[in-house]
Amino acid sequence: MASKRILKELNDLQKDPSTFYSAGPVGEDLFHWQATITGPSDSPYSGGVFILTIHFPPDYPFKPPKVAFRTKVFHPNVSSNGIICFHICHDVLKEQWSPALTISKVLVSICSLLRDPNPDDPMVPEIARMYKTDRVKYESTARSWTEKYAME
Repeated sequence: MASKRILKELNDLQKDPSTFYSAGPVGEDLFHWQATITGPSDSPYSGGVFILTIHFPPDYPFKPPKVAFRTKVFHPNVSSNGIICFHICHDVLKEQWSPALTISKVLVSICSLLRDPNPDDPMVPEIARMYKTDRVKYESTARSWTEKYAME
């Protein structure tokens, strides 16, 4: 079941590619993908290309995939080891996961998170505090990290 669903999602991604993200298997392993997300133009991540890993469980789509940033990103909802936590973490990637959701919808949600962080549900409280109290410093630091880690 999982392989068939993953192949369908891969086919859908290839038939209708996004300008903001791409994803596909690493080598021959259908359950391990790499994704890229382009930083939203109206954010401090603009111009950056962020790499993520996606691991599908054997019982996908009944259990959610594990998605993590591999590119370092300065963001209140992304830990230093790339773990993402925000409303989608709890809604889409955990309790509220539904087999009707797709990896495309997950990647769109992550793109939205880059544009609109959720400082009220942070993985990194210090960055969330900076986002709330010193937006200029937050955006400058996020931009600097984007230039250092997400641009060639």
